[in-house]
Amino acid sequence: MNDPEFMEGSTATRSPLSRAMVLLLAVTCGAAVANIYYAQPLLPVVSQALGVSESAGGLIVTASQIGYALSLGLLVPLGDVLERRRLVSGLLALSAVALLGAAASPSLGTLYASVALVGVTSAVAQIVVPMAASLSADHERGAVVGTVMSGLLIGIMLARTVAGALAEFGDWRLVFVFAAAVMVVLAITLRLVLRPVPPTASTPYPRLLASVVTLVRTESLLRRRMGLAAVGMGGFTVLWTASSFLLAGPAYGYGPAAIGLFGLAGVVGAVAASVTGRMTDRGRGRQVTTGGLIVFAGSWAVLALAGQGGPAGLSALVIGIVALNFAQQALLISHQSALYRRVPHARSRVTTALMVSAFAGSTVSSALTAALYPLVGWTGVSALGALIALAGLAIWSLELLRPSPAEPLTGPSADEDVHPAGASAPTTGVDETRVLVEEAARA
Repeated sequence: MNDPEFMEGSTATRSPLSRAMVLLLAVTCGAAVANIYYAQPLLPVVSQALGVSESAGGLIVTASQIGYALSLGLLVPLGDVLERRRLVSGLLALSAVALLGAAASPSLGTLYASVALVGVTSAVAQIVVPMAASLSADHERGAVVGTVMSGLLIGIMLARTVAGALAEFGDWRLVFVFAAAVMVVLAITLRLVLRPVPPTASTPYPRLLASVVTLVRTESLLRRRMGLAAVGMGGFTVLWTASSFLLAGPAYGYGPAAIGLFGLAGVVGAVAASVTGRMTDRGRGRQVTTGGLIVFAGSWAVLALAGQGGPAGLSALVIGIVALNFAQQALLISHQSALYRRVPHARSRVTTALMVSAFAGSTVSSALTAALYPLVGWTGVSALGALIALAGLAIWSLELLRPSPAEPLTGPSADEDVHPAGASAPTTGVDETRVLVEEAARA
């Protein structure tokens, strides 16, 4: 565990990750997160097959999202205190079991339970990202995180298309069987080719969870990046929730298959955004954030034109989708690169805080979009997206005027009970007495 090659603070002897390994981690990330999106285009078919209403069937997605949210808060922090190769491969195997359970579900109740477990295990994607950062050398970390995060966004975009295509050849159960097979292959592959990734901290689980709150309270950089993550995912959700209504409405009149193809435009943005990871490696992370927020806000001016329909409106929609997804990906890479550099001993925990905030922004924006679209239409929700983007610019303006500390923490100053594996926290004076009392009490 204390081998210098694997210690977080030592990168001198760490070899750069091969392209094949980075690609494998990106595929793992995308395939894992795709598991909670496969069901979205299948809801009408599943509801009919199980003989339930569409409103009841719609809760399938809710169940998986609840499982995912719980896992973000309760499971992802374990990436700092457990050996991560075993943790990742084990979660992928459990995900395969849950997906097979979903495929074999005889009733809606068992399907709810299965997809909730799928949601829990799919949070492995958010363990893979900080793991990739830990495995990479300093000079390549931004590029590696950018590529792996591109895999995550591509997985989200392609999940609907893949599910729709497979359902055409079989039924909805085939989609879950396919996803389970992918999880098994990835679990075995990672177990065989990935070297052990020791933990970066040693602390009891309750203190581990409490340390996430401590980090949020003490690190202004984390709080501001959390706000920006909520803004980014909120705008992302507004776009993809409202665009389905727009494309199915009178302006375009597209069916589900055609609507699903627009996810490919989002993939273009995700692939191009990997460039921003290399920019952060060159010390241009703040410029990436500034540029990302400007593009993010400007994309809504273009997207507003999509409501007019016709070739011009369609072109505006595609351009806006590419621009917004590019900006969102660039922002996420910037957030994670900055935080991983600032708190190297707690990368899984800052990922938890960042993604919980992003998930909260997505949830609120989804509810607002669904409620507002029937009343104000595409123009109104475009204004909502623009307001969310302006909130992000306001948060970033505060950071530019009063910068947060950005230099790496040499120790876990944010939480004295959480320290790098193999290291000891200072215990002098009152602290030493307190430790002795606690050890006596445990004895």
